[in-house]
Amino acid sequence: MERRNLELEQKFRKQFTRRCWFFLFVTILLYLILASRFAYLQIFQYDELVTKAEANRKTETAHPPRRGIIMDKNGEVLATNDPIYTLEITPAKTPNFNQTIKELQKVISISKGDIRRFNRLKDELPRLSPVPVKSGLTDEEVARFTAQSWRFPGVEVRSRMHRFYPAGKDAAHVVGYIGRISQRDQTRLEESGRGNDYTGTLNIGKTGIELSYEDVLHGKPGFEQIEVRASGRPIRSLSMTQPQSGNNLVLTLDMGLQREIMKELGDRRGTVIAIEPATGDVLAFVSNPSFDPNLFVDGIDQETWDSLNQDEDKPLMNRALRGTYPIGSTFKPFMALAALEMKVRDPKRVINDNGHFQLGNHVFRDSTRGRGYGPVDMHRSIVVSSDVYYYSLAQDMGIDRIHDFMKPFGFGQITGIDLVGEARGILPSREWKQRRFKQRWAQGDTISIGIGQGYNAFTILQLAHAVATLANDGIVMKPHLVKKIINSKTGEEEIVAKNPVDVIPLKKENVNFIKRAMQDVTQKGTGRAIFAGAPYTIGGKTGTAQVLGIKQGETYNKNKIKERHRDHSLFIAFAPVDKPKIALAIMVENGGFGAAAAAPLARKILDYYLIEQNKDKSSTEEAGKEKSQQTKPRNTAAEKKAVKPADKPQTTAAGTGKGKGSVQSKY
Repeated sequence: MERRNLELEQKFRKQFTRRCWFFLFVTILLYLILASRFAYLQIFQYDELVTKAEANRKTETAHPPRRGIIMDKNGEVLATNDPIYTLEITPAKTPNFNQTIKELQKVISISKGDIRRFNRLKDELPRLSPVPVKSGLTDEEVARFTAQSWRFPGVEVRSRMHRFYPAGKDAAHVVGYIGRISQRDQTRLEESGRGNDYTGTLNIGKTGIELSYEDVLHGKPGFEQIEVRASGRPIRSLSMTQPQSGNNLVLTLDMGLQREIMKELGDRRGTVIAIEPATGDVLAFVSNPSFDPNLFVDGIDQETWDSLNQDEDKPLMNRALRGTYPIGSTFKPFMALAALEMKVRDPKRVINDNGHFQLGNHVFRDSTRGRGYGPVDMHRSIVVSSDVYYYSLAQDMGIDRIHDFMKPFGFGQITGIDLVGEARGILPSREWKQRRFKQRWAQGDTISIGIGQGYNAFTILQLAHAVATLANDGIVMKPHLVKKIINSKTGEEEIVAKNPVDVIPLKKENVNFIKRAMQDVTQKGTGRAIFAGAPYTIGGKTGTAQVLGIKQGETYNKNKIKERHRDHSLFIAFAPVDKPKIALAIMVENGGFGAAAAAPLARKILDYYLIEQNKDKSSTEEAGKEKSQQTKPRNTAAEKKAVKPADKPQTTAAGTGKGKGSVQSKY
């Protein structure tokens, strides 16, 4: 019995020993595996794991740059940045938008318009991009939300620089606006290799100067490395690269003139462009009606967008840049200059204007209803605006010579102005008609070209550019809106455009002939009543462009035509004639005859720019001098005696019209 027990005990002992050795082997094997893993991680993957550990310990935050400001030529700010608080939702971090917004409305006042804008933006922007719900939060609203922020995952209040346009509608089509970076914008930035420059940035230029000079205005972001806990809470800042602000822009625009034009246009549709001939500086760039660019900065809500987009007056359309029109009789001075330069017609040659011109079986009529102007030479043809003279001249010149002469003046060409989206228009030619309509050019096509009708379709910018070139004796200056770029870091100024881009070889006597004829338009011709008594000399030309064609035998009667189908009213001008400071092109849509709407507007614009504005400047200067004289300390009687009459303040033009501030003797 004892022997049997001993055998069992030995058997169990052997089993236990084998098990111990087995578990010891397994344990050693596991430790070897663990040790080899440690060795592998510590030796072979050390660099990679250290980098990951550092990445878990540190996080990088982008600080978007301050966008450059935009000013007019006199320093008036047209686009600036205001610090505001914005309530934002990141879609990828928020499970239920609608419920979240409902709960937020209990804490902060959120309007229906805010919600409509949010719903539109969240569908356009990437899911990881924060979408604004409400901008411009008050300190009280920020405090209320902060106290309950734990209830709203993916929602936060951020302090951002908000773009603001103080001039509003008055400069919207020039300055443009910024808007949220869309997925299409992001793709374009990535493809151009500029994606990193927009890290942390929500907005980008969409139209106008904001778009054209995006690279100049944007700047470069800064980056901050922050040490964080495992929970993600920040501990301290490790390093900081400051953002580089965008550069500032000084425009050629004169906002005083711009506002005056907007005021005078009122509710009328149209466009006005004013250029300084000697420099190409665009002094005014008006497209009316306009819109408030501030609506687009945080994303416009759908209802407001629809009201603007569906408005039959098309306030979003930049008429000055994109609209193309027949320019009517404003084309005639250039036709006359072409005839002089090419010696197609002697300026003294007289033709009989009997009110119509016949080519084959077709009769081309004029605006005199068949009365005509009788005998007219070239000078009188411009002064009275004889259609028959230019029907005849167009036939003599032919389309090839008309096209070749007008092209250097910029008709039907891209002027190169520093705005994206300029329309080319149409300067017709044989090749153009063949390409467009697969038809040969007919002789009858040329006749209407002579009076600015037919296939002619130009932008008012092209017309203003051509007038400025004529006023500048054929020296071509590229029209531009940005005068200089100011480096935000160094303060250095870069002049954008200062040299001529071309010189049209015109004979001085021919240019002077056209200028004197245009001057007589305002003194003896179609514009004499409007410009009577002007204290400066003006060269001008009225124009009327048909919107609808009139059938043979019919008479134009504006009272029987819908307002939007009536003729456009045009006027071109430069002043003073001998040394032009300003060149104008005006188009009032459906305004009727040029002398009825556009010419009176030109008179008000020129009066303001050449007289009223100078009075204001003189009054300001004289007031400053007078104040300086009054506040300057006089210590001795000898000093009082030393003051000569010439040192005394002069009477301004706004007063007696005498003295240093007077403008009466200028023109």
